[in-house]
Amino acid sequence: MLSNNPFTEEAIEIPSNNSEELLQNFNFQKENQKKWAKTPLKERLSYIEKFSEELNKREEELAKTLTKEMGKPFKESLNEIRGARSRIKFFLKNSEESLSPRDYSRPGLGEEIHFEPLGVIGNISAWNYPYLIGVNVFIPALICGNCVVYKPSEFTSLTGLEIQKIFNDIGLPPYAFQVAIGGKDVGELLLKLPLDGIFFTGSYKTGAFIHNQVSPKLIPVGLELGGKDPLYVTDDLDDISQVAEAACEGVFYNNGQSCCSVERIYVHEKVYKEFLEKFKKSVEGLKTGDPMVPETTQGPLTRKDHVSYLENQVQDALSKGAEVVFRGEVPKKTGYFFPPTILKNVNHKMEIMNEESFGPIIGIQCVSNDEEAIQLMNDTSYGLTSSVFAKDERRGRNILSQINSGTGYLNCCDRVSPYLPWSGRKNSGLGSTLSFLGIQTFCQPKAYHIKST
Repeated sequence: MLSNNPFTEEAIEIPSNNSEELLQNFNFQKENQKKWAKTPLKERLSYIEKFSEELNKREEELAKTLTKEMGKPFKESLNEIRGARSRIKFFLKNSEESLSPRDYSRPGLGEEIHFEPLGVIGNISAWNYPYLIGVNVFIPALICGNCVVYKPSEFTSLTGLEIQKIFNDIGLPPYAFQVAIGGKDVGELLLKLPLDGIFFTGSYKTGAFIHNQVSPKLIPVGLELGGKDPLYVTDDLDDISQVAEAACEGVFYNNGQSCCSVERIYVHEKVYKEFLEKFKKSVEGLKTGDPMVPETTQGPLTRKDHVSYLENQVQDALSKGAEVVFRGEVPKKTGYFFPPTILKNVNHKMEIMNEESFGPIIGIQCVSNDEEAIQLMNDTSYGLTSSVFAKDERRGRNILSQINSGTGYLNCCDRVSPYLPWSGRKNSGLGSTLSFLGIQTFCQPKAYHIKST
């Protein structure tokens, strides 16, 4: 399998797994999964703690590999690895309580809930945050006593192999965690295995395909899919500059290649002009170029074909009346670069306000009141996150309560906390990761009714 460095465009050769290897690895894991499940929880947690320690020791080396194959600035790669360690810390601290049996017994009758692992699960992961997204799944899955087949994206296979190397180096039993390397064909082969659960992060199209393929098996399926996440700026704010800076980061961090990136902005007409000016000023400060240079904020896109996809969105909007507020410059060298782009006078007849962009472009629409903003924010097939900036907390909470999304942000955006569930609605996915819910996701509850004789 060939992968390309998105900055140099240099090809990287990575061997793929074939169907025979995948089946052999799965059988090995299936034969030993009960052994892993019987391993005391404290011992399983100790492996995860060692894994986190190795992430810390190797962070520079791992970050260079991630930047090389994915294109994000080196400092963002470091931030991702450190963020992954923070999430692991949450799992280490909270798993024992989350997995403890629940006792609802009364005299003469015992009633208990116990949490048992699913078995061998498949984790088909994403390229945009391979560490953060990966640890959301394979860390709690391992803690719960599951064995994991981890398929990294073909765009971040080297990172996937680094993850397996760390597990091997710390002495994790080899049956507990196996990596499957390859593209779409390998992913489809995984779906044919008799796995006990499938957890996928990626596009709605692929997620729907996976769901349809495995639904006859009646196994748990977790889908973290895309978004078209809106942000609304109300008219009661004291500092528009601060809002503009927060929105800039929400749109352009990781080059907009985040499921929860801000992809649509609505601004109350009373502050619309001021917001445009301040937002443009913030975006003008972004630096596009070599992702290994410390000053760079925007590296290349990960996928070459996405450059033309984004350009088509921009041209579609312009042909329907949108105007360019700002369009940055890109290096006149190799690399899959796209300039940070702001459009105004947009509407919902344009693809940029309907179809997921997943890149450094944004449309900004003027609205006359909260009711219009709510209607437009809900006018989407997605439902991952939504953001409101308002001085009046009650007003902001009221708006967010009317938005059909799994996460609501008030006076912030594009953030994830391990203490809160990460879940999408509509085409943004099924199930939850993170929080105590995201630990119990990787278990099957068992009820015990114990009557005294």
